[in-house]
Amino acid sequence: MNDTATKEVFSFQTEVGRLLDIVAGSLYSNREIFLRELVSNASDACDKLRHAALTTPSLVEGNQEFQISLNVDKKAKTITIADNGIGMNHDDLLETLGTIAKSGTGAFLDQLGKGDKNDLSLIGQFGVGFYSAFMVADSVEVTTRKAGEEGAWLWSSDGKGEFSIEPANRDERGTTVVLHTKKDAKEFLEETRIRHIVKTYSDHIGFPVLFKDETLNAASAIWTRPPKDVSTEQHTEFYHHSAHAFDEPWLTIHNRVEGLVSYTNLLYVPSSQPLDLFDPERKGHVKLYVNRVFITEDTKGLLPNFLRFLRGVVDSEDLSLNISREMLQTDPKLAKIRSGLTKKVISELKKKATKNPEDYVSFWKNFGAVVKEGLVEEVGVRDKILEICRFTSTHGDELTSLQEYVDRLKDKQEAIYYIAGDDAAKIAHSPHLEGFRAKGVEVLLLSDSVDEFWMQHVTEFDGKPFKSITRGAADLDAIEGDEPKKDKKDEADTPALDGLIAAIKLELGDLVKDVRPSKRLTESPVCLIADEGDMDVNLERLLQRHGQLQGGTPRVLELNPDHSIVRKLVERADLEGAGSDALLKDAAHLLLDQARIADGEVPSDPAEFARRLSSVMEQAL
Repeated sequence: MNDTATKEVFSFQTEVGRLLDIVAGSLYSNREIFLRELVSNASDACDKLRHAALTTPSLVEGNQEFQISLNVDKKAKTITIADNGIGMNHDDLLETLGTIAKSGTGAFLDQLGKGDKNDLSLIGQFGVGFYSAFMVADSVEVTTRKAGEEGAWLWSSDGKGEFSIEPANRDERGTTVVLHTKKDAKEFLEETRIRHIVKTYSDHIGFPVLFKDETLNAASAIWTRPPKDVSTEQHTEFYHHSAHAFDEPWLTIHNRVEGLVSYTNLLYVPSSQPLDLFDPERKGHVKLYVNRVFITEDTKGLLPNFLRFLRGVVDSEDLSLNISREMLQTDPKLAKIRSGLTKKVISELKKKATKNPEDYVSFWKNFGAVVKEGLVEEVGVRDKILEICRFTSTHGDELTSLQEYVDRLKDKQEAIYYIAGDDAAKIAHSPHLEGFRAKGVEVLLLSDSVDEFWMQHVTEFDGKPFKSITRGAADLDAIEGDEPKKDKKDEADTPALDGLIAAIKLELGDLVKDVRPSKRLTESPVCLIADEGDMDVNLERLLQRHGQLQGGTPRVLELNPDHSIVRKLVERADLEGAGSDALLKDAAHLLLDQARIADGEVPSDPAEFARRLSSVMEQAL
């Protein structure tokens, strides 16, 4: 018994309360997953203690055989799941059974609340785990004692907003979870039902799951079996267990590597985005085992950041059992495993992209932005990553590879053109694309925030340099495009812009770097570009947004010589006294603001923009 004999009552974290409302208030067609989740938690507790005992053997003195036991009591209407794993103390209970420490939880619950509350693939992104007990229970009691500590604790709740923690008695380490079942959950008190659920969902658990002195599961590590002996269903359930997920694995990579460093990997690519995919901490979720002994899940040295969406295990007999997390970062054997795993995963993704491009689209939509991070961070495999990247382009609705883009190059096209922005729909309608569309020259449409950054590290593909269409001159003249060639007479009739350009330069001054005729515009009157050698427009915008750049470089204003507005302004600029023409001065600022608006920005002075627009309209009407 603990010295402190007080019972403490706590309120659930707001997100937990909302989650419990969803879980407890929904009648799932497969509520049986609660048992899978609780058995998985018990297995994790045994794994953690076995690892801790490597450095502190006294933690398992007198009881080194790990097991999980189940029991049902029809009279008391209870289901009990017990383990002799690591156990929990007072603070562990508060942290583990009172909060959900995941970024984005609130927004996710908003999404879930508006959608299908029975969508397990959504709920599973939390790793609902323990809280799934309230799908079948009116109240839950958890009695637990942490290995190496004397005191035991009782956690209890009805799942309706509060939970209590108080001292308790428990002779040995471990955790016992007792579920007081709901009236409509009587089926789970049947022995045959319990046996069926464990056989179906938990056969792969590496510790014996006992029910009435009978071991219900195979109790062997699934990754140690030959790949041909593991069924799709067994892979799915192990993925659910190891990832605490509810979706189906999109891709399974199970193989054994023999060599200077031998290891087995069983890796899964999820079919939906994990909730913490863009968490700033970028935690990995592939568990490292040594000779089937769990070591750690904090495996930043095991796989590169851009593969953090992977779930599963890696098991090697060539690493030391007492390897520390610090050693993981520098161990040369682990570096070999990391390199081998990275190349294997990229190779498998390339096969999938080649053999089933339609299916690959779903993967790319979920994880493409993360994969492209590898183009910045992983120099050694940069070329291989480029091969599995897919892009939206002006060629059509289908995603394209860089090789497919290069295969479609126009005669005399010497660059891979792209435009970057933070809104895919906006950049697809950018005026910068007009001249390229007219010639049928394909342009990549890049709308992920990482795009501008990897473009600073990758300068070419297949000998063709990447070139932003919002920076420098639009060198379209040399390209043999699709548009009809202009008649020399048409070119001769194009009005001279010198007078107008001089007037606009004089009026705008330092607001622009230069004013030039455009070869990229066919429909819009103006656009803004970064000068050759200056920072690209979108990159500058991103750096300003993140506080890494103050101010900005003035841009070049390009005028479309063939646009009716520009033609009329040319005529007005040629008139005597144009230097004092108020309308011409207002028009210069309006053209600049129009170009800003087309780029998704706002006028620098909205009040002046409105005044100038009204003034010009009054004179035009």
